[in-house]
Amino acid sequence: MQMRIYKGIVADPEILGGKPIVEGTRLSVAHILGLLSAGMSIDEVIEAHPLLEREDILHVIGYAAIALENDIYMEAD
Repeated sequence: MQMRIYKGIVADPEILGGKPIVEGTRLSVAHILGLLSAGMSIDEVIEAHPLLEREDILHVIGYAAIALENDIYMEAD
């Protein structure tokens, strides 16, 4: 059963073990963030994954920001 967890972001235990994905795809939030952190631009990510639109990428970033908002992470020494 698919559950919307943020605008354009869903989780379904039947898809990627329930990891957050872009709605209508099997592309995980983690995968998209990994591409962006590796230096790909939004346009390059869309070119590599034509099912995505710019709004999808912005939803991924927004979801990541909300997911991390209340967590405290310490930099490793």
